[in-house]
Amino acid sequence: MALPKRIAVTLPIGPKLEDSITLVKWAEANGFDDVWFSDAMAPDSLTMVAAVAPYTGRMRVGVAVTPVYTRTPAVLAATANVLGQLLPGRFVMGLGSSSQAIMERFNGVSMEKPLTRVKETAVMVRSMLAGEKSDFDLATLSSKGYRQEPLAEPPPIYLAALRPKMIEMAAEIGDGVCFNLWPQQALPRMMEHVETGAKRAGKRVEDIEIVNRSMVLVTNDVEQARADFRSYYAPYYANPVYNNFLKWAGYADEAEGILAGWRARDRELSTSSITDEIVDGVAVIGDIDAVHRRIRKDAEAGIDTTIIQPIGQLPLAEAMPTFEAFARDRFGFHA
Repeated sequence: MALPKRIAVTLPIGPKLEDSITLVKWAEANGFDDVWFSDAMAPDSLTMVAAVAPYTGRMRVGVAVTPVYTRTPAVLAATANVLGQLLPGRFVMGLGSSSQAIMERFNGVSMEKPLTRVKETAVMVRSMLAGEKSDFDLATLSSKGYRQEPLAEPPPIYLAALRPKMIEMAAEIGDGVCFNLWPQQALPRMMEHVETGAKRAGKRVEDIEIVNRSMVLVTNDVEQARADFRSYYAPYYANPVYNNFLKWAGYADEAEGILAGWRARDRELSTSSITDEIVDGVAVIGDIDAVHRRIRKDAEAGIDTTIIQPIGQLPLAEAMPTFEAFARDRFGFHA
């Protein structure tokens, strides 16, 4: 049986904790299935999961995703233990490599062997959550003698992935896979690699949840929304992780243009290299009917849980029309 389709709001919404709490309360009252945090900088997402947990009664709370380089497996397992107790059966620990900008520039941490590091972190955290005494001497990580009390229902571990090897590993090792910022034409190939990884582990692909952060804006001004997308996401696509992914997805020339502009500090070259085709393939922009159709189409193509992420760093009041379009009384996957 296929997994149920779910709709989620994204957090944090701006720098103020009170705004995120306001959004959580609203989402809980308006039929959203989940809230999912991003994790890059302040406010810290794992701390905020604990802060918003008391305001949820049925929604699942996930993190898509926490970088594996800034916390050790023991710290991640200890944190997940607390969050699993706060949200029994409703917390999802998402792990991923993040990006060079966030790890190396922001944190001064070398982003070495990302696939191996994510895999080894997931294996170790899962073992620790099960209460097993650590005895690991792996390629990128080690731990001896750590043990914590097991949970009756340990949180599942989802892994972020973009390109083939990471997608296959995520499907093989993780309980779910998290996607982000993919052009629509790349999704069938990405799903093929999910199936490859699932088969490697003897899993049914239908049992692996695919979570996607979807960049959405409900608007009648499509051209302005496209411009906003270019401005906000050009730095992402100039980053090696996403630049290489864009090339793999079939946009090699455009990716080179973005990177050339970034290196030359020519923002116009970077943003203009993100064509309308790329914007419309990645982002979900338009009136309510248009964005509903696209989200349903992506769900039919393999996305199980859609995280609604308004384009740009919008204050809560400006983001609300996009969230409101997906309230239970206005949207359903089978409507």
